[in-house]
Amino acid sequence: MDKKKLEVFKKRLEERQRELRQTMTRTAQDGREADVESAQDIADRAANSYNKEFLFHQSNNERQLLQMVDSALDRIREGSFGQCISCGAEINPKRLEAVPWTRFCIACQEKMEKGILEHSST
Repeated sequence: MDKKKLEVFKKRLEERQRELRQTMTRTAQDGREADVESAQDIADRAANSYNKEFLFHQSNNERQLLQMVDSALDRIREGSFGQCISCGAEINPKRLEAVPWTRFCIACQEKMEKGILEHSST
């Protein structure tokens, strides 16, 4: 991959990284505020509990996506960005445009989703 294209991906990933960190901070603050609210009756407590669970789930998803973005930035630094971490094949440029933090080519992604390929955290 040429350096100019790599730099574009790097900037996109760094911007997404900043957005995710801001969102995670805001979600954590919302969760703390939900704890502070004193629910009067059982319906209020149930709604408060649901809100906290929703915020926790949202935060977990954001954390996982942030890990994938961080890994993509690491692959840029290592020089392996754009290569499937499973088979080593080049990832389709259109796939990288849509999901720049992707780790797998389409074939390996399909295998992973079917359970044929082991999930790796790299």
